[in-house]
Amino acid sequence: MSKVFGFTGGDDFCPGGSLYRNPKESSIFLSLGHHVDVYFPPRKRSRINAPFVFNEEWFEQKPKTSIEDLPDECFFEIFRRLPGGQERSACACVSKRWLMLLSNICKDEICSNKNAEHENKVNEKEADDQEFGGDGYLSRSLEGKKATDVRLAAIAVGTSSRGGLGKLSIRGNNSDRGVTDIGLKAISHGCPSLKALSLWNVSTISDDGLVEIANGCHQLERLDLFGCRTISDTALISIAKNCPNLTELSIESCSGIGNEGLQAVGQCCPNLRSISIKDCALVGDQGIASLFSSTSFVLSKVKLQALAISDLSLAVIGHYGTTVTDLVLSCLPNVSERGFWVMGNGQGLQKLKSLTIASCRGVTDVGIEAVGRGCPNLKQFNLRKCAFLSDNGLVSFSKAALSLESLQLEECQRITQFGIFGVLFNCGEKLKALALVSCFGIKDLNLGLPPVSPCKSLRLLTVRNCPGFGNASLAMLGKLCPQLQHVELNGLEGVTDAGFLPLIENCKAGLVKVNLSGCINLTDKVVLSMADLHGWTLEVLNLDGCKVTDASLKAIAVNCPLLSELDISKCAISDAGVAAVACANQLNLQILSLSGCSLVSDKCLPALRKLGQTLLGLNIQHCNAISSSSIDMLVKLLWRCDILS
Repeated sequence: MSKVFGFTGGDDFCPGGSLYRNPKESSIFLSLGHHVDVYFPPRKRSRINAPFVFNEEWFEQKPKTSIEDLPDECFFEIFRRLPGGQERSACACVSKRWLMLLSNICKDEICSNKNAEHENKVNEKEADDQEFGGDGYLSRSLEGKKATDVRLAAIAVGTSSRGGLGKLSIRGNNSDRGVTDIGLKAISHGCPSLKALSLWNVSTISDDGLVEIANGCHQLERLDLFGCRTISDTALISIAKNCPNLTELSIESCSGIGNEGLQAVGQCCPNLRSISIKDCALVGDQGIASLFSSTSFVLSKVKLQALAISDLSLAVIGHYGTTVTDLVLSCLPNVSERGFWVMGNGQGLQKLKSLTIASCRGVTDVGIEAVGRGCPNLKQFNLRKCAFLSDNGLVSFSKAALSLESLQLEECQRITQFGIFGVLFNCGEKLKALALVSCFGIKDLNLGLPPVSPCKSLRLLTVRNCPGFGNASLAMLGKLCPQLQHVELNGLEGVTDAGFLPLIENCKAGLVKVNLSGCINLTDKVVLSMADLHGWTLEVLNLDGCKVTDASLKAIAVNCPLLSELDISKCAISDAGVAAVACANQLNLQILSLSGCSLVSDKCLPALRKLGQTLLGLNIQHCNAISSSSIDMLVKLLWRCDILS
């Protein structure tokens, strides 16, 4: 290279001599290496006076190609060829567009890849087992603001490869982005295994959404519609025609559903076993008649409430209800005495075991007697707000219903003491439970009891808010029912120690659960006697509002080893009583209520801490003598116990 340029290491770079005369000017050279200099003269920045012309082409960027530019048809072909559920779920997380596109792909449109599917099933088996519901399939529930189409689409995509969605419940309506027909369409495409659907107060769903469910979810077995006023017979007809496995149907406050929908259900759903219809103005006798005449071989549970049906519907039920075991008739203003009489004489309710009648003006003595004769296997009978039923009808019914095991009367104001004891005389061999609630016609009468055999079968007695029920009635019940185990006397201010003590003394089987809440005239004398005679069987005791003191707690601590729940709210209990209970080593209390005990203070903290070894629930509300710092300490110490303060 040196020969080419005529340069050697010993020669000068310029053969004519130095490039600069003054050696001090060497600073204007930049040294690049040994014997190599480059000239770099200083210069000023030149001033440009000519105008600057900006050309947009210099800075114009070419548009970038994005996958989002593909049309939906291309995405559809791509997504349907994804190898497994994990890949589809991953793609659904990219964007809302991808999610909605994936949710619109039906299961039969997915290109199957057996090898990939097998690998995905093996990898996801453990996760599936953790998410499966109790019935063997996945369950999802959306409420309020969480109920949106996007969430439904995500559920449809996410569960399609993990066993499939079996139960879906949507409650409430999101005013901003509520569930619409689009969301149900996604469920119908991605969840063909759906078996139970519940829609509560969802006003943004129309017939189109349910039609999509009917077309895609042929395995549907249960449908609940509550407050869906935009759904009509069209949707119900589609469900009936496409979902032959439907076994349970509940319709409430759906103003658009009427007779045509029920007719379709009766004709197309041969497996229907349970139906509940409430507050549907368009439902009449024609719909009920068609339903029962078509499903009379399997229908077992029927509930009709607040409907404009007449005696004709009850006649049809009495004739065709051959398989009905549970029947509820409530708020039927157009049904008269004749309807109940015809229903009872229809001889079709031979298998009826449970009957509830509420707020029906047609319930009279004649109708109830006919019902008793026509339902020989009736075991449970509930009557509520039957203003025209008297003692005569109740006694006649009890003579006919020989299989009766449970009777509940609520707000039947014409029922008196005569009717109650008449039932006990007639059903004494099988009656196990008697409940009287807000029956103001029951008053103490000094009746001379005839020499009859006692009602040895009665185990449960409930009397709530019957102000006329006092010592005389309670004492007679104690003599007639020696095998009582569960006693609930709630809000009976007329009951005192003199009335309750005979019942305690006559109970031979041993009391297990006793609720004396609101019996403000019962004292320690009752508790001491009960602890002495029945302490070895007593498990639950409620003394809320009774006149009991620490003496009762000391007796309970010594004599009641099986007691698990104790309520002494609003009683004259002090720290000493709580300490006595805590010192009883044989006690294993799980629930303790001290609400409103003003004498309980911070001094009981050690006792409560000791009780906390077994307690699961503690109520110390309105205990004003317990400081907030003590409550905070209890919350820390009793970490496994739910504390109400």
